[in-house]
Amino acid sequence: MAEQDQNIGNNGEQQVETPEGAQLVIQTVYAKDVSFEAPNSPEIFLEQYKPSIDVNLNNKVKDLENNSYEVELQVTVTAKNGEKTAYITEVKYGGVFGVKGLEDEVRNRMLRTFCCEQLLPYVREAVSETISRGGFPRFTLQPINFNALYEQAMQQAQQQQAGQGEANA
Repeated sequence: MAEQDQNIGNNGEQQVETPEGAQLVIQTVYAKDVSFEAPNSPEIFLEQYKPSIDVNLNNKVKDLENNSYEVELQVTVTAKNGEKTAYITEVKYGGVFGVKGLEDEVRNRMLRTFCCEQLLPYVREAVSETISRGGFPRFTLQPINFNALYEQAMQQAQQQQAGQGEANA
C-alpha cells in the first residue's frame, strides 16, 4: 500500500500528497441548504408512528477555477405514516476541493467518491438533528458506498451510449 504524507498548508488547509505528486486539498466544507417540513403536524403525532422511509441521494460537481471544484452532496429523507407524509427533510452540504496532478478519469472518480465521503458525516449529523428537532425519532443515515454508486453510474452511462450507437446505426 502506498504511503501518503499529510501536510497542513499556510492557511490551515489539509492537503494529501501522493508519491506521484498529485494533491488533494479540502479548502472548505459548508451547509448549502437544510430544510424540514412536517405537512401533517400536529395530527401526525396523535397516530401510531410506523413510518416507511425513502432516502434519495444526489451529488454534483462544479468546476471552479485554479484546479478547484465544488462537490455538493444532497440527501432527501421522506417519511410516510400510511398515506400521510410525516416529514420531508433535505440537506445539502458542499465542499471546495483543490485537486492537482490527476488524470481526468482519476480526478472525476476522486470528486464523486472520496470527496463525497468527506461530506457524508456532516450530512448525516444535519439530517439526524433536523429530524429530531422536528419532534420525530432520530434517523441515522447508513454508510454509503460511493465507489459502488460511481461504478453503477459509469455502467449505466456506457449502456446508454451503446444503446444510442445502435439506434443511430
